[in-house]
Amino acid sequence: MEEQIKEWSEKIVPWLLSHGIKIVLIAAAALILNRILARIIDRAIRIAVVRDETMTVEAERQREDTLIRIFTGAMSIVIIIIAVLMILKEAGLDIGPMLAGAGIVGLAVGFGGQYLIRDIITGLFIILENQYRIGDVININDISGVVEDISLRKTTLRDINGTVHHIPHGEIKIVSNQSKDFARVNIDIGIAYNSNLEKVIRVINQTGEELARDPYFKELIINPPKFLRVNEFADSAIIIKILGDTKPLKQWEVAGELRKRLKIAFDREGIEIPFPQRVIHNISEKKE
Repeated sequence: MEEQIKEWSEKIVPWLLSHGIKIVLIAAAALILNRILARIIDRAIRIAVVRDETMTVEAERQREDTLIRIFTGAMSIVIIIIAVLMILKEAGLDIGPMLAGAGIVGLAVGFGGQYLIRDIITGLFIILENQYRIGDVININDISGVVEDISLRKTTLRDINGTVHHIPHGEIKIVSNQSKDFARVNIDIGIAYNSNLEKVIRVINQTGEELARDPYFKELIINPPKFLRVNEFADSAIIIKILGDTKPLKQWEVAGELRKRLKIAFDREGIEIPFPQRVIHNISEKKE
């Protein structure tokens, strides 16, 4: 047993001192190179991306972060593949047949990889055209959610229920971005037919102005919500449309606060918000 251990140690120790050290150095060099190139990509993109006049600082930051994540991820994959091949070669494996085999497999897979190529090409156009960024709220193929990740192949969304959706770029036909440049409060509210319309307009506009002057909400509102038009004569109410502009992703918070303040203001001013009612007449005949 001692002779066996001695024999192994005589073989392993020299190998570790030569090839083992080289393998460790390759892994360390790959890690250091990955970090250095990641910093270079970060700085290069921060400098190279030209800010659009209509783009806010936050929107520009989101676009830069998205590009940095995509290019850094692609670079890391390349470095890992090269480092693994070098380690295998240093370990004594002949990587020539492996590369040849990989080429043959790649050719075979290529015939069925047209969907992957389509996903990557579509992803490149999405990124270059800045259609959406990480952190945006978008609709894709009737799926709505926050963009959690973008790669060259797919987009990852998380909806309001917390469900994560992975959508290949090749499947994307129409994208609706709810958080680019600015957002909009769009509210329809019903009032009774016997309401004084001029009074209702005054109360709505006044409430919107008060909300826009609020110390907290004034930072979220671009244009105060106000009366736009009488949108519809419904069965039991006149439908009023209210519009206002907010910063991206703030429209829901502003709309919720506006509804609360409108209800308080309508109650104070005696303006009725009707609800559907059904009157049932029960006709009974007395039999004598």
